[in-house]
Amino acid sequence: ATNPREAFFALGTFALDESYRSGHEPGLSEGPQQDGIAGRFDDWVAQNPAHRGAETLRLCVDVGLKAGFDPDAWVYELVDGIIGDHYPTPDRIAPHVEQVVSRYLTRELCAGEELASQLHLFATEGGSAAMCYLFDSLNINGVLPTGSKVALMVPAFTPYLEIPRLPRFGYEIVEVVADGRDAEGNHTWQFSDAELEKLADPDVAALFVINPSNPPSVMLSDHTLDRLTTIVAEHNPTLVIVTDDVYATFVDGFRSIVTVLPSNTIVVYSFSKLFGATGWRLGVVGMCDDHVVDRIIAGHSTGMRSALRERYETITHDARSLRFIDRMVADSRLVALNHTAGLSGPQQVQMVLFAATELADELDSYEDRCREMLASRLRCLYAALGIDLDPDQFRAGYYVELDMAWWARHRYGPEFADRLVGTADSAGLVCDLAAHAGIVVLDGGGFGSDDLSIRISLANLRDAEYSELGERIVARFDAYQNAWFGVGPTGPAGGADGSSDHYGSRQPSDDEEST
Repeated sequence: ATNPREAFFALGTFALDESYRSGHEPGLSEGPQQDGIAGRFDDWVAQNPAHRGAETLRLCVDVGLKAGFDPDAWVYELVDGIIGDHYPTPDRIAPHVEQVVSRYLTRELCAGEELASQLHLFATEGGSAAMCYLFDSLNINGVLPTGSKVALMVPAFTPYLEIPRLPRFGYEIVEVVADGRDAEGNHTWQFSDAELEKLADPDVAALFVINPSNPPSVMLSDHTLDRLTTIVAEHNPTLVIVTDDVYATFVDGFRSIVTVLPSNTIVVYSFSKLFGATGWRLGVVGMCDDHVVDRIIAGHSTGMRSALRERYETITHDARSLRFIDRMVADSRLVALNHTAGLSGPQQVQMVLFAATELADELDSYEDRCREMLASRLRCLYAALGIDLDPDQFRAGYYVELDMAWWARHRYGPEFADRLVGTADSAGLVCDLAAHAGIVVLDGGGFGSDDLSIRISLANLRDAEYSELGERIVARFDAYQNAWFGVGPTGPAGGADGSSDHYGSRQPSDDEEST
């Protein structure tokens, strides 16, 4: 996304011009001043019409002005943030940044619906830091003590499988499996009522979900949201739901769990995917008012409340009233370094410019162009693989998880598919495709999915390269067919390319054989 980056660098130029106003020596300035800065910004834009990013920056500033922000306070927060000459203040997130980003998230996550309260945000160093802080603080504050039973919707991004198993957490994991299939037996990546009923167990303290999912890249259906709402209301009212919604913007009309269960849901969002900004490390944790986590903490035993009061008493005289989201901020710096907590000013400025450019984008939608780009790549891939691409209102299409056993049965017949299932393992399959087809995909089994599935990212290559990727997969499977059944392209004994017939199986190393 180039427009918000151009706005960022234009703002940097204006911010330095403002710093020089107070008088400066070579290489040294006293910094910008707030009084009258909005008017000076208007003058700067008018005097620099050709400056790349100036007009986009003006549109971003207008987003805040239309929301009723004090002009000088808003522009100064942006200028002071990009200069970055002191710790973030407040530490959780800058006030105007929070309002703009909260409005952006509500629009993107709630399909136009209004939440019961504004999302309160903690700006973090990407979604990864957000998850680390969440796991840590939920554990420290006795919401998910070591050994708790937690549920995980699978397939799932691998760290969600690994973190709960760390010794300090030792969580008992209940897997809620996306077991839905269509009439042809292919995955829909939705959840049956039987799987969702696992969450009715009141001993299940938390649910972790990636929505849309990773790797299948499919959002939860309205039916699933309705079932979750009923289960929480009737069976498990204190269920804490952590939803990672980083791929939300790739589905038109996306609805997050926070839309239907705002008091139970903690939202994690990262700007990495939509804006091509993994290097910026920009993410947020969002929570609404009257949250079940705060109620759980308030209901702790006297001894636990006393221990937590002692933990946070160095930063507040009223530790009992400290909200969980603010506890996370303190915990992120081991409490003692709370005064240095928070995402840096320049990072928050780039974050709010990403959000504001989308809020200001009414006609030439950047999101729509990104969605169409991904859809075009998916069409190219599926055409090469010989798969009919059915419309799916829940598909994000950032990744594809391809069930190779299903595809092999669909393309080559049941005898071939049975041979593949009996011969191959998923790690060996992806290594074989890399070694002999020159393509790199990920093993779906590593995400808690089918043993013979692969994840293909649609975020990295151009259309023609996805056609070639599909063609290379077909060519490699044609070689399997030739080796196993003597049909298809001819070639030396043992396979069309002269390799052994251990297709898709991980062969032991010399050390393993000797052992």
